[in-house]
Amino acid sequence: MTQSETPSTLPWQLSERARKLTSSAIREILKITERPEVISFAGGLPAPATFPVEPMRAAAERILREDAAAALQYSATEGYLPLREWIAQRYSTNGARIRPSQVLITTGSQQALDLLGKVLICPGSPVLVETPTYLGALQSFSMFEPRYVQVPTDDDGLIASALTPELTAAARLLYTQPNFQNPTGRRLPLARREALAELAQHAAFPIVEDDPYGALDYAGEPLPTMLSLAPEHIVHLGSFSKVLAPGLRIGYIIAPEALQFKLVQAKQATDLHTPSFTQRIVHEVIKDGFLETHVPTIRALYRDQCAAMLAALERHMPEGVSWNRPQGGMFIWASLPAGMDSMALLEEAIAHNVAFVPGGPFYASEAQASTLRLSFVTVPPAKIDEGIARLAALIRARL
Repeated sequence: MTQSETPSTLPWQLSERARKLTSSAIREILKITERPEVISFAGGLPAPATFPVEPMRAAAERILREDAAAALQYSATEGYLPLREWIAQRYSTNGARIRPSQVLITTGSQQALDLLGKVLICPGSPVLVETPTYLGALQSFSMFEPRYVQVPTDDDGLIASALTPELTAAARLLYTQPNFQNPTGRRLPLARREALAELAQHAAFPIVEDDPYGALDYAGEPLPTMLSLAPEHIVHLGSFSKVLAPGLRIGYIIAPEALQFKLVQAKQATDLHTPSFTQRIVHEVIKDGFLETHVPTIRALYRDQCAAMLAALERHMPEGVSWNRPQGGMFIWASLPAGMDSMALLEEAIAHNVAFVPGGPFYASEAQASTLRLSFVTVPPAKIDEGIARLAALIRARL
């Protein structure tokens, strides 16, 4: 039985909301790919080789030695103040000044999405999303029963000029991942960021800039955040999952204080506060400039892994398969020949011990069944080549 199925023997009445819940397609695939013989391009998981184990061990020991009582006690819903101050200073760029009062620490950026849904979305209200968009956002927002409105995209991401008054009428929020988007790996150009920041200053809804991958620019040349362009009008989500470790579950929301006040109330009803201990570990590790030397090693590893997959695709894929060439992040977005269904291909691929994520679940509506997402960061180059060769052979056999 999968998580999306309800046991027929359950003696209690479920809420209407619970009856509508479904499992993440990616999480279900990951259960299958736990077998060691499977070459998995499915999970959007950081490479464990990038986890700074020794600095975190030293930080944890130091905290327990010097400040154990506070680290293990309940704390403020808003989060550990020194960490919030560090984040505020980090984002005070391009003339923008971010205040610690604008920063709320969350239990991963997935909780940030949940809190925004609770505070902003009513049943039936329009929510603007990219085409395709992050599956985790769809899964989180869907709890609040919005009406999704897909915003057109191209190879550069969301098309800002498509946000007409007709398309955005009554919208509660616009959700976008401008940097190396999950699933497509696209990066929004500067001109479109500027256009969205300009829109945010007079729009009747917030623009949510979700940025877990911004630091993973292979060239180390980041584009300005929309937050820096309109600091009082953009809601920015960030995370330490991709630059330190996801198991810490430390994310954050930067938002105007008026919205932050309601987000704090929603978080109080959810988990009181994000764990004090892990917040302190993160701050202890990063406070003296650790990320300036650590993040470049992650970029270099992922750049090489991406290059290995692009080379394997060029070497093995038959005519009719296309893909992008991301400038950063963790994903390559591919399209199969017209009429080929990536979900059906996945079943066959798993039987041949290779896995990926079909593209359909990333669409709020009108899914493109011939698309798929490939993640390269946890697979060594030799295995990347072997896995892509297997996948290419299965596609060629279907032509």
